[in-house]
Amino acid sequence: MRTKEHIRDRAGKANPPRVCQPSPVDVARVWQQVREHAEAIQEQEHGLRTLIEDVVLGHPCLGTALGSRLARKMAREDMTRDELTPLLTDTILGDPTIVDSAARDLCAIVERDPACDSPLQPLLFFKGFMAISTYRVAHSLWGDDRRDLAYYFSSLVSEVFAVDIHPAARIGCGIMLDHATSFVVGETAIIEDNVSILHEVTLGGTGKQTGDRHPVVRSGVLLGAGAKILGRVEIGEGAKVGAGSVVLTDVAPHTTVAGVPAQVVGESSEESPALEMDQRLGCRARR
Repeated sequence: MRTKEHIRDRAGKANPPRVCQPSPVDVARVWQQVREHAEAIQEQEHGLRTLIEDVVLGHPCLGTALGSRLARKMAREDMTRDELTPLLTDTILGDPTIVDSAARDLCAIVERDPACDSPLQPLLFFKGFMAISTYRVAHSLWGDDRRDLAYYFSSLVSEVFAVDIHPAARIGCGIMLDHATSFVVGETAIIEDNVSILHEVTLGGTGKQTGDRHPVVRSGVLLGAGAKILGRVEIGEGAKVGAGSVVLTDVAPHTTVAGVPAQVVGESSEESPALEMDQRLGCRARR
């Protein structure tokens, strides 16, 4: 029997998901890099001085900076910035995994996105990073049984960033959510660490059934733009799903699939497609 905590492989053995496994990320070093780039921009771009001071240089750590950035983006009549800032900051600082996850996400984006020059850029400008960071706040609130507030933040993510992630979904660290527009994640979905996801990807259900009904995406997976993965299917470690594919059955580890419905086209040419970010369907011939 599959559960949120243990997914069984084809041999029937329990295979617990690896979500935010321990990592040697140096949060203080990431924060120092953010500050260094912020100081440089403040000197070069006078029009951004207020933003830089408000979001980065006026803060002692990544956690408070993240709270300030998210509050600035999402403030509205429902909840003002003065109300949002302490709520977000208290939640972020009260759950150390949020700051650690943010640092690992920033590092993943810098390493995998050739358009990103520093960890400051996602914090200021990349809505994929901001959307998944807000999800992490909502997920923490969900775990504390503050579900109405979690839903509120989930709805804000949808309205502001065009990303729809259920706060109960389980998402690991080192996630690159590139472009992000129209990314949808259902309630019981699980995304392990070190996964890269392009825009318009859906991790959805197939009907009105309850229980575990959304996909499990293992580490190292690359999900191409527009991929739709439906039902409690498992995308194996190091697999690649081609752009525009519709996946309705399990995908074996280190396998490349494409098409509607998705079919196996070979073995992934990379050990970890998520890290290489090669969205072409180049693959080794299957033995």
